[in-house]
Amino acid sequence: MLRFLARRLALAVPTLVLASMIIFALQQLLPGDTAIALSGEERDPEVIAFIRAKYHLDQPLPVRYAYWATGVLQGDLGESIRLQKPVIELIREKLPVTLELACLAMLVALVIGVPMGILSAVRPGTWIDGLANGVALWGLSVPNFWLGILMILLFSVQLGWLPASGYVPPGEDLLENLRSMAMPAFVLGNAIAAVMMRHTRAAMLGVLQSDYVRTARAKGVPTARVVLRHALPNAAIPIITLGALEFGQLLSGAVLTEQVFSVPGFGKLMVDAVFNRDFATVQGVVICTAATYILLNLAADLASALVNPKLRRA
Repeated sequence: MLRFLARRLALAVPTLVLASMIIFALQQLLPGDTAIALSGEERDPEVIAFIRAKYHLDQPLPVRYAYWATGVLQGDLGESIRLQKPVIELIREKLPVTLELACLAMLVALVIGVPMGILSAVRPGTWIDGLANGVALWGLSVPNFWLGILMILLFSVQLGWLPASGYVPPGEDLLENLRSMAMPAFVLGNAIAAVMMRHTRAAMLGVLQSDYVRTARAKGVPTARVVLRHALPNAAIPIITLGALEFGQLLSGAVLTEQVFSVPGFGKLMVDAVFNRDFATVQGVVICTAATYILLNLAADLASALVNPKLRRA
C-alpha cells in the first residue's frame, strides 16, 4: 500500500507541472492587454510601463512562468492584479464556501441516487425501476440554471421559505447558512444523483447476476443481507470512483449555480478572474483544482481497497 501511495504521489508532481504550463500558455490567448485594462481611462504610457514591469508582463512567456513557479515553490501563488490581494488569501476565503456547497450537494446526490439505484437493480422491470429511471432522466435533462430559477420563483418569491440568493457563513448563523445553501445544493445534487443512480443500477445488476449471489439466495439468506453485505461492497468500487470525480467537478464546475444564487465561491472567483485577465488568480485556482482532483482520485483508490479485500491483497 505504501509503495502504491508513493507511485501515485510521484505521478502527481509532473501532472501538476504539466497542467500549470498548459493553463499558463492558454491564458495568453485571451484577447486584450492586461496592463492597458488596469491603467485606467487615461492610459498613461508611464502607468502602463510601470504595470508591465511590476507584474513581469514585459518579459517573455517562459520567464514569466519561471517567476510564477519560483513563487509557488516558496508558497506564494502571486497577487491578484484586480483585487490587489494575495491569491492564496483569496483561495482561503472562497474555497470553504464552494467546499461546503459541494459537500451538501454530494450528500443530496448520495441520499437520492444510491438508494434509487439499488432499488432499481433489485426490482428490474417494475414500477420502482421505471420511477427511478424517470427521475434519473429528469436529473440529466434539466439544466441547472433553469431549475435554480424555478426554485427561486417557487420557494423564495411565491412561498417565501428560503432566501433567493446570498451566503451566510456557518459561524455567524448555522440555520441561515443551511437555508441559503439548501437550493443551490439541491440543484447541483439533483444532476449528480441521476448519474449516481444510473451507475449504481448498472453495477448492482452485474453483481446480482454473479454466482456467489445466487448461491447466497439459494441458501435462504434474506434479500436485504444479500444486497447490503454481498452485492453492494463489490458494486461500490465504480460508485466510489464516480463520486470522487463528481466531487472534484463540483469544486471547479459549480459556476452557473453560484452565479444564479450569488454564492461567493470558487467558481465565481474563477469567472471574474478570467473576465478581468487576472492571470495569477486563474493560475492559482487551476493548480488548486488539479491538486484536488489528484487527491480525490487517490482517496477513491484507497476507499475502494478498503471496501474490496481483493484490492487490498493486490
